[in-house]
Amino acid sequence: MREQLESLSNLTINFGQGGMMIVNIILAFVMFGVALGIKTSTFKEVFQKPKSVIIGVLMQWIGLPLVTFLVALALNQWITPMIALGMILVACCPGGNISNFISSLSKGNVELSVSMTAITTALAPIVTPLNFFAWGNLYAYIVSVKQDIPELSIPFLPMLYQILLLLGLPIVLGIIFAKYHPNATKKITKPAQVLSILLFIGMVLVSFSQNWQIFLDNIIYVFFIVMLHNACALATGFVGAKLAKLPQKDCRSLTVEIGIQNSGLGLVLLFNPVIFPPEIWHQHYGGMLLVTAWWGIWHIVSGLTVAYLFRRKPLAE
Repeated sequence: MREQLESLSNLTINFGQGGMMIVNIILAFVMFGVALGIKTSTFKEVFQKPKSVIIGVLMQWIGLPLVTFLVALALNQWITPMIALGMILVACCPGGNISNFISSLSKGNVELSVSMTAITTALAPIVTPLNFFAWGNLYAYIVSVKQDIPELSIPFLPMLYQILLLLGLPIVLGIIFAKYHPNATKKITKPAQVLSILLFIGMVLVSFSQNWQIFLDNIIYVFFIVMLHNACALATGFVGAKLAKLPQKDCRSLTVEIGIQNSGLGLVLLFNPVIFPPEIWHQHYGGMLLVTAWWGIWHIVSGLTVAYLFRRKPLAE
């Protein structure tokens, strides 16, 4: 399996300057759509009933990266370092923009889901690069990645700067728009969410169009890796909420929130030559691309499946 995944080193993505601009616009649109659901009143509610939100954010920022790190180490003899770093990158991203919808389908605490998405998204420009830098470098140190990939370095300041530009401005604009144009916000929020999903899938297809055979040859392996990783993410949310003795509705929402990540952000970061310079990462990060891209598709399937299972079980009175 490891030998097969090594072929991903031949996978190359080159959008060019114009293509990267389109990718960045897509991400900005997605983050603007997510920010439409962020209201300043949400943060006030967090301080009134903070326990579930605090538990959820800790699991998102610490629990999931830690679990992912341990899973990557456990799978080390079967997966490549780039596959492992792709898993870690996904785990360091904020909650996905469809988590609130999935939480609603699950009959969970939608307000809690929105609060978590709001907090993790708003602070993603700082937390995501910091987490990836810390866990990625720790993994690289333990498995001696530098023996396999000379001069590989995981950036922090370049990633921080780029995320502040790519996420910060759309988030601020989205919050301001939602505050001053509430009626318009209600009309465009759901269409924006659907369109963002379609744009993400389109971005994935275009990304691998020139490497389709490599994608097909390895998707079965990546499928099982992502499925296992996503199952661990869902379990992290569920078990963490249960151990904290949170209400059943909160358990459902935290399960969904931790299991659905904004992998589109991770994908766009990988496309950014400032963050992952071609002279260092070229011919190396194909595994990261494939894991991150497939996560964005699979967590929709798993999220809807979990929602179906939750709906079959009535909430305790």
